[in-house]
Amino acid sequence: MITTFAVLLLFQTMGEGIAHVFALSIPGPVIGMLLLFLYLVLKPGTVRNLAPTSLTLLKHLSLLFVPAGVGIMVHAQRLAAEWLPISASLLASTTVSIAVTALVVKWLQKPEDAEFWSRTNEPPPSGNDGVPNKDALTRSNKRLNKRLTKHLLK
Repeated sequence: MITTFAVLLLFQTMGEGIAHVFALSIPGPVIGMLLLFLYLVLKPGTVRNLAPTSLTLLKHLSLLFVPAGVGIMVHAQRLAAEWLPISASLLASTTVSIAVTALVVKWLQKPEDAEFWSRTNEPPPSGNDGVPNKDALTRSNKRLNKRLTKHLLK
């Protein structure tokens, strides 16, 4: 666990250093994330070591939004004054992000991945009355996540 955090912080620090030394407008953590991605591509066995802690960290990702929420509250007057351009840019960037993500996933999807998803004969998550409920969806998502994680870590 500590090793995984050390690796993540190392790459973030390297990204920050590169951004600072070369006076780049790209944020250091983004550069660090790209460096980590390249490292994982070049040394695929590392994924097995980083995956358990990374997946645990992702489960608690919502905690990382607390500082952003505080920042929004601090700048509430500015947000009120500039709500239209902020809303327009959020809508446009979200739309573009969803479209690009869909295209990249479709482009990267391997034929065996499509076969894997077609073989998951998951029944539609629903309660006793046939209506989807939160508990049934959660159980279904957990089963699907276990299968997907096992498939990805092969």
